[in-house]
Amino acid sequence: MKISALAITLNEADNIDSFVQSLSFADEIIIVDSFSSDDTVKKARNHDKVTVYERKFDNFSAQKNFAISKATNNWVVFFDLDEEITPQLAKEITTTLHNPLAIAYFIKRDFYFMGKRIKYSGLQNDWVIRVFNKKHCKYNSSLVHETLEANGETAKLKKTLPHHTYKNFDDYAGKMYKYSALQAKMLYHKKKRPTLYHFLFRPYYRFWHQFILRLGILDGKEGFILAYVSAFSVFKRYVNLWMLYRKIE
Repeated sequence: MKISALAITLNEADNIDSFVQSLSFADEIIIVDSFSSDDTVKKARNHDKVTVYERKFDNFSAQKNFAISKATNNWVVFFDLDEEITPQLAKEITTTLHNPLAIAYFIKRDFYFMGKRIKYSGLQNDWVIRVFNKKHCKYNSSLVHETLEANGETAKLKKTLPHHTYKNFDDYAGKMYKYSALQAKMLYHKKKRPTLYHFLFRPYYRFWHQFILRLGILDGKEGFILAYVSAFSVFKRYVNLWMLYRKIE
């Protein structure tokens, strides 16, 4: 069973070599880059199995579906650059695909933040599809937090996927604010208008929901910081939405 490994990138020069090496079990590796300003593309092309396409980023779903369209094999693995494909997980993937019993497989992600494994904060049950048959799956049209729609039987793999989303605080906060801008566009297209309720209550609720109700307090100071950034990103979402309406009024 031949496997295509896919990824989308932007300024990942520090991670691209180790990421490609962790995908050595794949028969081909497709990288779709959003015109990185660093050496991501140059480094990726130094690897024999890698084919690089450059495409202007419009949204996550469109970018990932474009990558799927370039895969020559039906079975696909699609990981993010901040996810660690361990040798144990790679072995389970190849073993499973020798006799697949589903059209898509979920993998549980272990979230790491500021060097610490986060066990609560609502992140303890983070299952994502990362292995699938492209004939039966595609990403939805969501601009952010895209999900893969699988038309058929799904299953779960046993090995977990370490998720190292944190490089430094500014990088993590910037990523969250980028998501907020995309979410604001989604709300704008739905003709949703921000009110005082959205500016005051929604961020307040997000913080306490994540820190108390979802047990972020048990993750210590890292849990507090995650809840704070998450709450502020909600505030930024509605500020961005308000600014979109200001541009046309």
